[in-house]
Amino acid sequence: MTVINPSAATEMFIKEHAADNVHTLALLASRYPDVDIHFALSQIDGRQRAKVKLPTWSSIDDIYYPVHLSMEQCSSQQTAEYKYSLAKNLIDDNKKCISKSTSFVDLTGGFGVDFSFISRAFSHAVYVEKQNTLCEIAKHNFNLLHLSQSEVVCGDGVEYLSNVNDADLFFIDPARRDSNGSKVVAISDCTPDVIQIKKLLLDKALYTLIKLSPMLDWHKAVDDLNKDSQCVSQLHIVSVDNECKELLFVITKEFTGNLQIYCVNDDSNFDFTYDQNINQSSTLELSELNNIETNNLYVYEPNASIMKSGCFGILENRYPVKAIGKNSHLFISSHNVDEFPGRKFVMDRVTTMNKKDLKKNLSEIEKANITVRNFNMSVDELRKRLKIRDGGDKYIFATTIADKQHVLLICHKA
Repeated sequence: MTVINPSAATEMFIKEHAADNVHTLALLASRYPDVDIHFALSQIDGRQRAKVKLPTWSSIDDIYYPVHLSMEQCSSQQTAEYKYSLAKNLIDDNKKCISKSTSFVDLTGGFGVDFSFISRAFSHAVYVEKQNTLCEIAKHNFNLLHLSQSEVVCGDGVEYLSNVNDADLFFIDPARRDSNGSKVVAISDCTPDVIQIKKLLLDKALYTLIKLSPMLDWHKAVDDLNKDSQCVSQLHIVSVDNECKELLFVITKEFTGNLQIYCVNDDSNFDFTYDQNINQSSTLELSELNNIETNNLYVYEPNASIMKSGCFGILENRYPVKAIGKNSHLFISSHNVDEFPGRKFVMDRVTTMNKKDLKKNLSEIEKANITVRNFNMSVDELRKRLKIRDGGDKYIFATTIADKQHVLLICHKA
C-alpha cells in the first residue's frame, strides 16, 4: 500500500491557505501549476471541518482528510467517544472477555473516525474498507494517532466477514445512499443489508454494534433485526446539542432479556427497559391550567433522544410531571424538577385561540420562539396569524389538550 505523498509545494499551499475559502481557492487553481489542487482543497476543507467536528484530529497537522462526502458522513468526536464507552462497557461486562486479548473488526471503515476511538478498547482491531484511497488515508492517520493495535485491510467487509475468525465486537455502519447518491433510511436499502448478514454477525462475534440513520423507525428496525431470532439487546439514541445524530443497535446471539433503551443527549443519559404497554396516562383540561398558579407552573420539553424514543409514559412514571395532552409531548409540574431530561420553562400564562384571548395575552409580545406540537397550524402559519417575529426570550408552545382544545403556552426559560 502506497501512502499518499503530497509534494512540498502542495503542503506549503495547504499551510498558507488553511483558513481561506476553498471555493475561492478553486477559482485560482491555474495560478498554482505545481500544486495538486484537488488534494490541497480537500485537506483545507477537511481541516476546517475538523476544528468543530474532530478537535483531537485537527490538532495534528499531518492528518489526511478525504473528500467532502466522507467528511460529511463521518461521526463527530463526541459520538465516536460515546461508541468507545459503549464498546468498553460491553466488553468489560462480559466475563468471556476477561483476562484475554480482545478483538474488534470495523466492517465498514470509511474515514475511520469511529474505528480510531472504538479500537482503543481492544488489544487488536481490524479496519476493513474497499476504497483504496480511504485505506491509504486510514493507515497514515492511524500511525499518527498511535493506534499500534490496528490493522488495515483493503477489501469488501462482507467477504471479510465470511472468512474471519471469531471476534468480540463487530461494528457496521451501512452506507445510506443509493447508486444515485440519494439518501435512504430503511435497513434493507442500506449497503450492506444487515438483515442478510445477521446470522454471520451473530455466529462470529459476541456483540455487533450497528449504526443507523436517526430518521429510521427504530420499532420496525428492532422487529426486522429480531425476525427469526431475538437478538437486539440495546438501543442507543444519540443526540448532540439536542439534535438526534444516530441510532446504535447492539445485537448478540440468543438474547433472552428485555430491550434496554438509552436516550443520550450530550451529558444526559436517560435509560429504561422497554415496555410497549407503558403509555402516558394524563391529559389536562383548560380549567386545570387556568386554576394553577402560573408563577409556579413549569413546562418541560423532552430532549431529542427521548422524543425519538417515543416512550413518554416512562417520564410520567419516573418524574412528578403530567402530560399536557396525549400527543403534545410536553409536560408540566407545579415545581421545578431539576433532573428532568430536557428543556425547562416557566409558564407565564395560557391562552386559547379566541381573538379576544389572543389580544389580551399577546399584545405586548413582538418576538417569540414558537413550537407547535399536535396543533392544526405550522409554525409559519401560526407566526403569520399572531404577527409575531422570530427570536427574543419568550417561548410559545402551541398544542392541543383534552377535548381537542387548542391552546398557546407562553413561557420563558427556567
